[in-house]
Amino acid sequence: MHLDTTLFPEEYTRHVRKKAFLLGAGVILLFTVILVSLSLGAAVVPLDEIIRVLFGDSSSRKWHSIIFNIRLPRVLTAVIAGIGLSVSGTAIQSILRNPLGSPITLGISQAAAFGAALSVMIFGTGIMQSTGTGAIIITNPSLTTIFAFVFCMLVTVLLVGISALKQTQPMIMVLAGISLGFLFQAGTMFLQFFADDVQLAAMVFWTFGDVGRTSWQEFFIILGTACAAFVYFFTQRWNYNALDAGDETAKSLGVRVSLTRIIGLSCAALVTAVIISFVGIIGFIGLVCPHITRRILGDDHRFLLPGSAITGAIVLLAADTAARLILIPHVFPVAILTAFLGVPVFIFLIIRGARR
Repeated sequence: MHLDTTLFPEEYTRHVRKKAFLLGAGVILLFTVILVSLSLGAAVVPLDEIIRVLFGDSSSRKWHSIIFNIRLPRVLTAVIAGIGLSVSGTAIQSILRNPLGSPITLGISQAAAFGAALSVMIFGTGIMQSTGTGAIIITNPSLTTIFAFVFCMLVTVLLVGISALKQTQPMIMVLAGISLGFLFQAGTMFLQFFADDVQLAAMVFWTFGDVGRTSWQEFFIILGTACAAFVYFFTQRWNYNALDAGDETAKSLGVRVSLTRIIGLSCAALVTAVIISFVGIIGFIGLVCPHITRRILGDDHRFLLPGSAITGAIVLLAADTAARLILIPHVFPVAILTAFLGVPVFIFLIIRGARR
């Protein structure tokens, strides 16, 4: 278990205070980004009006409608989705003892894309919009979401079953996840090959991650799932610290390694499935944010888990805000921006880590 027991009490107290200060600074930065995101857009909302609206002291129906009906659900969804994806990635990397662990690595994202494509193909949930600029829309987002969620959980069940047969060997689980990811990716390509132009466009449209798709009802579903997952992961922080030291060390400290892996993986897959089902595929948040946080706060999960949650929320919200401003009044898909930003950051972290 990774503890600073070699430090003197004063030094250890200073160590903990430094981590707490960094977490506090991250929370302040997150609230700052939230206010900036609420302010910026096609119409710039003054900061004082935002505060009045949030505290119910504004008489402007225009600002109230823009903030509560358009921007606040989007901003809060980005925050909670970033928390859920980042914390899940942190847990997966610790459970599997693999720095490449993420929902994409385990095939969860690919399964969601296949489920959404299947709903478009069978039930015709994507059509060409009859008015406006002729954009593709999903006519039955609830059905598409259900299909995506079902196939996400199917991958989870398969991974848990394989891990039970192979006694939760981390490498086996990673390889199984990669294989399932390729399988569902091939299935999606198969459906796209036989789809017509509108169905094909609808399939591609759904894969574009967009936190603006959610309503208040869907936001609260994501909120409840992400909060429950974070609470569970945080209660397991000591077990994850022990797992980082190796299976034998964890077992000697009383950790039930197999059970911890299975439950942790299931929980991470569940929260990821819920988020992806509602907002589409958003890559690299669950992969890059935990590594950024490790560089700042270290590997101790007492600080790593809340730090990853803050980092994920800041990164996804900042990316979504930038995506809204790039092509005003059009909204650029945030998943494309996170991929463009995530790849060079991840490569930089790999190179820096190799030098160390």
